[in-house]
Amino acid sequence: MARRLALVLRHAPEKFDLEMDINGWIDVKDIVRQFKGSNERRYHWFRPHHIRAISETDPKGRYEVRGNVIRATYAHTVEIELDLPTDNIPDALYYPCSPDEYENLIEVGISPSGRAHVHLSANIRSAAEAGHVHHAIPTLLEVDTARLVAAGETVWHAGITVYLAEFVPGKYLSIVPNDHPEYELARVHWAEEE
Repeated sequence: MARRLALVLRHAPEKFDLEMDINGWIDVKDIVRQFKGSNERRYHWFRPHHIRAISETDPKGRYEVRGNVIRATYAHTVEIELDLPTDNIPDALYYPCSPDEYENLIEVGISPSGRAHVHLSANIRSAAEAGHVHHAIPTLLEVDTARLVAAGETVWHAGITVYLAEFVPGKYLSIVPNDHPEYELARVHWAEEE
């Protein structure tokens, strides 16, 4: 159910004949109606409170419910206008990348790849976990968001530990040392999982 909801709210509402407003909101009842009417009996039980439960229990804060509408807070490939909070942004955020690409990113900056925005993490551990999905041992970059915001760039707080930017110039990036204690903890956790 959560994957289908992500498809609707982040990537392809039109596949389900759903209308998304400019800020990414879709009526919860419309989603329920479309899922139940999709000729798949497996969703006969589905109700609006199930969508609220998915939103409220998601550990990353991927969804936001306001009244009778829901939206994804980040990871959009559809064009929307963000109306997320831009205050209380941490002075530093983090970005995971391939060990082969960090030098290029420091030179040219970070652009969104396949998404509408660059995804930044609130802490080293979260960035390491996000990067580990794609790379055995990701390289972590620190973003000097204090300078980035002071230069007039906007950073949005999207999920519990997720922040968004349209672009991060290379001059605001530096490498997180491999021996940083938080990064070492993440690597110990990965080794325990194997």
